[in-house]
Amino acid sequence: MPPRKRATRASKKAEAEAEEAAAAQQTTAQLEDTEMAEPTADAPAEAEAAEAAPEIASESVLEATKPTNEAQPARTDVAAAKEDTQNEAPKAPPKAKGKGKGKETAKADPAPTTEKPAASAAPAASLSAVDRMARFKALQARAKASSDQNLKAAAAETQRVSTDSSQLTSLRRKHDIASHKILKAEIEEAGGDFERKRAWDWTVEESERWDKRMAKRSAHRDNAAFQDYTQESNKVYKKQIRNAAALAAPDMEQYARDKLAAVEKAAAEGTLEIVETADGELIAVDKDGTFFSTAESTSFADNRPSKEAIDRLVNDQRKADEASLRKRRERLAKNGDDADVTYINEKNKHFNQKLARFYDKYTTEIRDSFERGTMI
Repeated sequence: MPPRKRATRASKKAEAEAEEAAAAQQTTAQLEDTEMAEPTADAPAEAEAAEAAPEIASESVLEATKPTNEAQPARTDVAAAKEDTQNEAPKAPPKAKGKGKGKETAKADPAPTTEKPAASAAPAASLSAVDRMARFKALQARAKASSDQNLKAAAAETQRVSTDSSQLTSLRRKHDIASHKILKAEIEEAGGDFERKRAWDWTVEESERWDKRMAKRSAHRDNAAFQDYTQESNKVYKKQIRNAAALAAPDMEQYARDKLAAVEKAAAEGTLEIVETADGELIAVDKDGTFFSTAESTSFADNRPSKEAIDRLVNDQRKADEASLRKRRERLAKNGDDADVTYINEKNKHFNQKLARFYDKYTTEIRDSFERGTMI
């Protein structure tokens, strides 16, 4: 058979196979259209098979039209048949819809989706780095400020603990006494009267009050003012009253509110009658004499002191305890910390000291024997 006829038969065979492939592709497309509402996981595989169908058909055409060693002169005809077959082959089927379409789009255009975020992420990354650095610097500054404050507070606390307040008070007192003596000596050397010149800075009333106060202080120091415990308690009470008046003035507003509340309560109970005079002034009239407190009344038990008053009471009690401990330490310092306390007050102490002066030389051996236990 001549090479021309062989090429014609091969081309017809290729056309038949191409038509079969086109029919298969149309059938696949129809099936995909019917299953478009519910796409399955095999949709991408079917789309790939449909896309590969023209390639398979073209390969079969090439194999069918491949010339043998005997038909080498007909290469041009075979190439022409191949071109005709490729022209007659259908185009690629439409892309599958649904999930398959989304996947094909992502596969087809990967570059734009990755390049745009990368371009926009660079400034954001740089801005975030700047913000992080600024926050880091702010945290460093705050840590340094806190460290400096803690160091200053620790130094102040160390200085406060290491400093003895009693020594500071003693130094101030000594400084004042020295200044007073120096000023007095300078005025007397100049031929002036020190007491008269010092009195120019005070009024007569202030000077008299000061002299009276100094006389009381000297009497208390010499323990000559003590007569009995009632007078001592009265002295402490007056001192507390003076301190309370100096620390907190009477709250007149609270007093007015409490008085108004008491009047309203008595009026509601009927024990107090509010009468309006001709001038429009309201007067409270006590009907049975129970509104104002008497010796038998217990209305004071309903009083609720404020928190500030309670704090003042606690502070006063604490100061009294500290004063008592201070006096006890001073008393022990005079007699020695290890000395036995053989007295109940200062008067009894003086009496015991007098007895010791006269009878210790006779009783020392007896007391030592009692302490050793050899006397029993």
